[in-house]
Amino acid sequence: MDKKSPKALLYLLPSLLFLGAFLVYPLVDVFVYSFEEGFNFASGTSFGTGLYNYSYVLHDPYFLQALKNTFILVIITVPLSTILALVIAVGLSSIKTLKNLFQTVYFLPYVTNTLAVGLVFMILFKPTAYSDGLVNLLINLFGGQSVDFISGPYWAKMFVLCFYTIWVVMPFKVLILTSALASVNKDYYNAARVDGTGKARTFFRITLPMISPMIFYLVITGFIGAFKAYSDAVALFGTDLNAAGMNTIVGYVYDMLYGNSGGYPSYASAAAIILFAIVLTVTCINLAVSKKNVHY
Repeated sequence: MDKKSPKALLYLLPSLLFLGAFLVYPLVDVFVYSFEEGFNFASGTSFGTGLYNYSYVLHDPYFLQALKNTFILVIITVPLSTILALVIAVGLSSIKTLKNLFQTVYFLPYVTNTLAVGLVFMILFKPTAYSDGLVNLLINLFGGQSVDFISGPYWAKMFVLCFYTIWVVMPFKVLILTSALASVNKDYYNAARVDGTGKARTFFRITLPMISPMIFYLVITGFIGAFKAYSDAVALFGTDLNAAGMNTIVGYVYDMLYGNSGGYPSYASAAAIILFAIVLTVTCINLAVSKKNVHY
């Protein structure tokens, strides 16, 4: 084994160099920048070292708004998209005819450009000079009043953002869960049928435990993806997310670097480290919970 170790390390060397150059080094670099007050890229100088950047970011109203938006997006979209995907996957698994066709139709939104889907949603929800949008037409049809979902109340904009996010991420989850359901050993279902077990009990006692690793995977990746949300909001509300009140943490980092308020890499680095700490904490909590609820 010892003689083969140098050879194994040699095989791993390209991957280790890639991870070191594009993952470890940038993370360490951002961590260092986050403590350098008033860092200037051009001169490579700063006013000092300390926690001022973190204090500024945590007291910045724009960051607090972005933090609120991100958490609402995570709390609503991750559980709801996972549950809906599970329901759809179970339904698709029970279909005998045209099963592949339905799976393809449900997967199409995942391979469609994000901005293109955003434009479609704007057409559906945004009032124009000619109409109030298709959704408002349906609301008016049932006696309700039109709502500006793109430039109107905060709850309306958040509803569209959550709806859009679920629409985009759900097809991938449907695909994964459909594959997971197909991999469950049919002997368990045959045994349950012999014992006279009902469908609901079979689902909760056999199906869910058997596909729990895939559900856990989707929840973890869903949390990480939702915390990194940015393009979804841009597709719906444009690039000035602070004015729309719909910015996210990633959007705040981008604005601090390149936006109208850009040129502050120290603040952007502090916000990025805070986001990293939040995602790491949520992931660790999920890992702790999975030890009792995930069956491998």
